[in-house]
Amino acid sequence: MENVKVGIIGMGFGKEFIGIYQKLTGSEVTAISQRGEKALNETGDHFGIKSRYTNWKDMLNDKNVDAIHVVSPILDHTEMTVAALEAGKHAACTVPMGVSIDDLKRIIAARKRSGKVYMMMETAVYTREYLYCKKLLKEGKIGRIQFARGSHLQDMGLKGWPEYWLGFPPMHYGTHAISPLLDITDDVPEYVVCHGSGSINSERAEKYGSPFAVETATFRLKKTRLAVEATRALYETVRQYRESFDLYGDKMSFEWDQIEDEGEVLFEGGEQARRFHAPDADELLPDEIKEFTKRQKIVDQSHVSFIQGAGHGGSHPHMVYEFISAIREGRESAVDAVKAAYWTGAGICAHESAIRGGERVDIPDFEAYCKNV
Repeated sequence: MENVKVGIIGMGFGKEFIGIYQKLTGSEVTAISQRGEKALNETGDHFGIKSRYTNWKDMLNDKNVDAIHVVSPILDHTEMTVAALEAGKHAACTVPMGVSIDDLKRIIAARKRSGKVYMMMETAVYTREYLYCKKLLKEGKIGRIQFARGSHLQDMGLKGWPEYWLGFPPMHYGTHAISPLLDITDDVPEYVVCHGSGSINSERAEKYGSPFAVETATFRLKKTRLAVEATRALYETVRQYRESFDLYGDKMSFEWDQIEDEGEVLFEGGEQARRFHAPDADELLPDEIKEFTKRQKIVDQSHVSFIQGAGHGGSHPHMVYEFISAIREGRESAVDAVKAAYWTGAGICAHESAIRGGERVDIPDFEAYCKNV
């Protein structure tokens, strides 16, 4: 195909991807969807997009849409993804893949039946910091991985966040902390032991039946037999926003910065340690979208809704490029349905372990499920 024609559902975070698709050779945005008609038209006018839908289901029948990028609230992810695949569209979706093991299996089955590309748009494995670690590992500088740790700490109880977040189980949105651990080791989790810590107010706890302020999980990996650790907090825990990834090898180790812009740390043997700032990995991208990896600060607040910045560590153009490349090359995406199910399912099982007082919970074999479905 000359261009992959993309429709985007959700014009909150979703707006940040429009400019990338428009500039990337081989793709274009032909349709957008948002419930509020006024805001939808403002975005459509700004980006010159004619097809606009206040009901996302109407986009499924648009013959001028080859692929749908879902950027909606979490509880809508499974329904929208499955509907897109069943309509014969390629599907990308922001994290997490779903909120139950059944959700994940439904998407695996729908993708297999459709033969279309599915990609979970996980920012954590495309940040400049993570891509720098992958480069060090490939060059042999890290050596043998001995341990890895991820954390995602964010106070979403502050004003401005949608109500559905309040009380949401921390590890049900654990992919930012978990995915780098599984991707860097090229492994899948066998089982998890997770402990909940602290408490949240009763109103929030009752909403989803999740009482903990923090959940910390240890995963045993199948092939490498490594143990890796992830921690997640959503509210009522004071901390500057942090999506972090630490990696420890027998030759070199890496730790995320403690305070934003303070600098990451490389440990290079003995007592040697140095701070640095990981470079953008724009050499992995076509020239026309390299600009979207750059660190940008919003100066003019009146234009905040249309900023095409380098959020999530410059990861956005990498995800778009991979999704479009997979479609054009007729292959699975780098974060396909099975891999996404492991990354998301690990967190779902971790929360179950925490609710059961730290009992071991085995993680489903999604590879086997895909083969047999």
